[in-house]
Amino acid sequence: MKILVTGGAGFIASHIVDAYVELGHQVVVLDDLSSGRESNVNPNAELIKLDIQDERVGELFAQHKFDLVNHHAAQMDVRRSVAEPKFDAKTNVIGTLNLLENCVRNDVKKFIFASTGGAVYGEQDCFPATEEHPTWPLSPYGITKLTCEKYLFYYKTVYGLQHTIFRYANVYGPRQNPHGEAGVVAIFIEKFFAGDTPIINGDGSQTRDYVFVGDLVRANKAALDLNSSDIYNVGTGRETDVNTIFRILNEATGANIAENHGPGKLGEQLRSCLTYAKAEQQFGWQPEIDLETGLRRTVKSFEKQDI
Repeated sequence: MKILVTGGAGFIASHIVDAYVELGHQVVVLDDLSSGRESNVNPNAELIKLDIQDERVGELFAQHKFDLVNHHAAQMDVRRSVAEPKFDAKTNVIGTLNLLENCVRNDVKKFIFASTGGAVYGEQDCFPATEEHPTWPLSPYGITKLTCEKYLFYYKTVYGLQHTIFRYANVYGPRQNPHGEAGVVAIFIEKFFAGDTPIINGDGSQTRDYVFVGDLVRANKAALDLNSSDIYNVGTGRETDVNTIFRILNEATGANIAENHGPGKLGEQLRSCLTYAKAEQQFGWQPEIDLETGLRRTVKSFEKQDI
């Protein structure tokens, strides 16, 4: 297949590009490199440096006639979405609509969309959350992701564009950028290697569902063969608190730094956890990398990269 991967120079999607290339697919990466790194792009993929909102995206679609689009490009900074909701909406909603309109014009058959579990569900009523959990996002970022999910339903119903929506848990792993709005794993590792003390917000009891990037890649490979349009959580079904992440990384990096707690963040979600039962039942996906193994692999990767 000929596949377009947006955001393919970034943390998650660059791994997906590698997997698609390894499967023998022809892959084009669309990335403006605002946060992604050109060094992440597989040498056997073609890189197009362009914003997903750009009108020239239409020329790209007309030229390549893609079979499938895997869409990971996004404004992912939750804090920036709060400060600049219009900017967030332009990138995440208008940019996605630009892609969808060009899919329809150029007879693209399938659209894989990276959504978010925690930000879409908001404060959960039950743990772990199923895909049927009420969606009450507490940030503009979560709102835009949910909006794109609704647009995908529209484009499927009206134009027949098939889709797979993945609601990711908290993703970590090699190539994660520790700068800006990054995951706590990458931030802590960078601090430990620099000899700095990471600040744990509040008492550190807040939990997240941490899923290794390699497990996400397997879900995105499986999605190539899914014929029906649906939404799937991609997580581990397990909650881990920030204090546990700190202790594992502290030991894995050899930093031996004492815990340091700061004030809690106003409005920070206290708990988040997703069940993967639907993905397991429908296409046999389940997480394979346990947390400690994944964290140690991530630490080793950071030892080799320029952070």
